[in-house]
Amino acid sequence: MGENLTVRVTDKKNARLDKFISENFADITRSQAAHLIEDELVWVNGKSTNKKYLPVEGDEIKVILPSEKTIKAQDIPLSIVYEDDDVLVVDKPQGMVVHPAAGNDENTLVNALLFHCKHHLSDINGEMRPGILHRIDKDTSGLLLVAKTNDAHEKLAEQIQTHTLGRCYMALVHGNIKEDEFTIDRPIGRSQKDRKKMAVTEVHSKEAVTHFRVIERFTRYTLVRCQLETGRTHQIRVHMASAGHPVVGDKTYGVKNEEFSLKGQLLHACLLGFIHPKDGQYMEFTSQLPPYYKKVLEVLGKRVLKDF
Repeated sequence: MGENLTVRVTDKKNARLDKFISENFADITRSQAAHLIEDELVWVNGKSTNKKYLPVEGDEIKVILPSEKTIKAQDIPLSIVYEDDDVLVVDKPQGMVVHPAAGNDENTLVNALLFHCKHHLSDINGEMRPGILHRIDKDTSGLLLVAKTNDAHEKLAEQIQTHTLGRCYMALVHGNIKEDEFTIDRPIGRSQKDRKKMAVTEVHSKEAVTHFRVIERFTRYTLVRCQLETGRTHQIRVHMASAGHPVVGDKTYGVKNEEFSLKGQLLHACLLGFIHPKDGQYMEFTSQLPPYYKKVLEVLGKRVLKDF
């Protein structure tokens, strides 16, 4: 870990935490401050909090800056769905981490992007996350949007903030869901019992909304299409687990004894739609389910036919 910065709040009225940090530390932008807070690298009176916290007089704010590290470009194969001078859409395989983090600074999507794009990526989110607008969990597969310029990054990030960037996933979950369509509107934050997990909670949480539509039922399993309205960490996985229908293969929020031998959850980002930051045209891309995912559905489909 790198340098630690500390400041004592002396004013009675202050802006929210991310803005306060950017105003009090010259080398930290508001966007960078928000990421530091999200990664629990900002402590207020010895505890992590969220970027909307309003500092009060007497608060001690500690900012932990990660060590400066040059992320190397690696010649790793990428499945490029679309690319131009401003944006890139990549189909990420299951098992690939999106960006470097502590203890894992190689073989990530970012390492591959740096090689492929010859370092022509937006730098708004810093050296560790060049071009990254949103994330997909390591064991989730599918479409990811990357910004190659800062202008594109800002315009696409605004679409994410206003919920106009379309993101849909296919999830196979445990149990038989009776409703054809439903919405889960439950806030998500860091679990108070296990800080490595997220949970539905009212404590230091953020609004989280997911819309679901049942695609097919397999007696003890249900295939659902999930549309994100917000994009919180592990949102679909946490929402489904909270509803009693954890995603199949989810080693963090799922069941202990899975029927299928899987390397990760059966969650796939199947659709990505956005307004192009330069010409204003709507673009939409889709991705087919990976072979291992299709194989499970085929097994379940044959089982249902036998029941009839």
